[in-house]
Amino acid sequence: MIENENTYAKALENNSLDEFHKSFDQTINEVEKELGKDYPMIINGKEIFSDDKFAANLPTDRSTCLANFPNAKKEDVNLAIESAKKAFLEWSNIWYPKRVQIFRDCAEVFSKIKFKLAAILCFENGKNRLESIGEIDETIDFLRYYAEQLEKNEGFIKKTKSVTQNEKTQSVLKPYGVWGIITPFNFPSAIAVGMTTGALITGNTVVLKPSDKAPVSSFKFVETIYKKIPAGAINFVTGSGITVGKMIVESNLIDGFAFTGSLEVGLNAFKKINEEIPKPVISEMGGKNPAIVTKSADLDKATDGVLRAAFGYSGQKCSACSRVYVHNSIAQEFKDKLVQKTKLLKIGIPWQKDVFLGPVINEDAKKKYEHAVELAKKDGKILCGGRVLKDSIYQNGNFVEPTVVSGLSENHELVKKELFLPFLCVQEYENFDDAIKMANDIKFGLTAGIFSEDKEQIEKFFNSIQAGVTYVNRAASATTAASPQSQPFVGWKGSGISGKGAGGQYYLQQFMREQTQTICQ
Repeated sequence: MIENENTYAKALENNSLDEFHKSFDQTINEVEKELGKDYPMIINGKEIFSDDKFAANLPTDRSTCLANFPNAKKEDVNLAIESAKKAFLEWSNIWYPKRVQIFRDCAEVFSKIKFKLAAILCFENGKNRLESIGEIDETIDFLRYYAEQLEKNEGFIKKTKSVTQNEKTQSVLKPYGVWGIITPFNFPSAIAVGMTTGALITGNTVVLKPSDKAPVSSFKFVETIYKKIPAGAINFVTGSGITVGKMIVESNLIDGFAFTGSLEVGLNAFKKINEEIPKPVISEMGGKNPAIVTKSADLDKATDGVLRAAFGYSGQKCSACSRVYVHNSIAQEFKDKLVQKTKLLKIGIPWQKDVFLGPVINEDAKKKYEHAVELAKKDGKILCGGRVLKDSIYQNGNFVEPTVVSGLSENHELVKKELFLPFLCVQEYENFDDAIKMANDIKFGLTAGIFSEDKEQIEKFFNSIQAGVTYVNRAASATTAASPQSQPFVGWKGSGISGKGAGGQYYLQQFMREQTQTICQ
């Protein structure tokens, strides 16, 4: 078992929070000095700059550029895919213990510079400092855990029972070839590094396209590893989904595809990639995650857990709690407590100490928030929030208030559609079976939580809830914050394709296919 990085938790245990914040503040200054820097693509072991570039601007201040990256041309994408194809034989034939060591070395590098990497995240996608250091910790955990899994399973080479005495047989899991990997803005380090590591460490080669909203964090990983492996084994290609993403999905040279993003995009990619021959697709495609609060629940725990799950990183997590079903006998008390706590949340510049909510990612997200608020006012009741913040420090950013809504019909689009915003719908129920039914009546099935002191209800929840990641009485967060190796992150129904979770013991096998080997004597 690996030891999880857990930087902030260890600082709490060691009474070293002052040192934690001092380290963070120092790296904030370092990142500020690098604003507006030009970054390259990395293709076939070479750094490629371009005069044709796009700016990744700060969600806290749309007029400030964090970084400039090249807009990849078609020939760049083709070169990346062809380079990955050429590098496959060399990289896949490197004995697995060497691959394990390369990724463990990367984990050590990341651990040494984790505060700077976390500071970059604050600027890049607006996470507060605790969420940012948590994501970098998760990144490091993925690197170490997948290295451990490959080593523990001895490269997935397993002797099998021979049918006759003159035969020796074994099963070997082998890499597919070239994997296209497309990553989202909300976890540009952990998700990008986790998926890329899964493909690379098992002997595949990779063409990685980061989100054009948050490309720096994944660049830092590619920059760390690309000189340690054969040229072309990893290729980092930046630009729009229309050009780069489309070419990756449509290329006949791509042997597998890993993606995190919307259900619509994931399904379209799945269909396109499998038009001619079946190819593996590993995809996590969002959620509309419920929490159930029963009449036996500890309401302090429940309101803390729901609040943190709903409004952590401004609700921009696939696992965010966006629906909560509360027994009607305690609904008013629950809502009163939740609203009171929500109003105390500090909204501000995310790298500043004690800020809980930063901005949403861009102008489109802000407009989506405004539309949701209009619908909530028309069809329900806004209990708190509902405003776009425009004054003082908020004027150039994408800042909105965490919003709690009640009184919506169960079939309302705000209850059914993933919003990716700090927006929570509070629904009421009378019978526990109805709460389970309503929680399940959705096309997604990623995470779910319950707050109850009734053992029978808890058992029924585990047996009946249609979600891949489940929690009971978790005040730290009702539906979010899964840790690698402890809580594999897996989506059911429209939330995933493979049914195997990132950070779990079955994850690496998805990047490999089985070959039976028989030698006759």
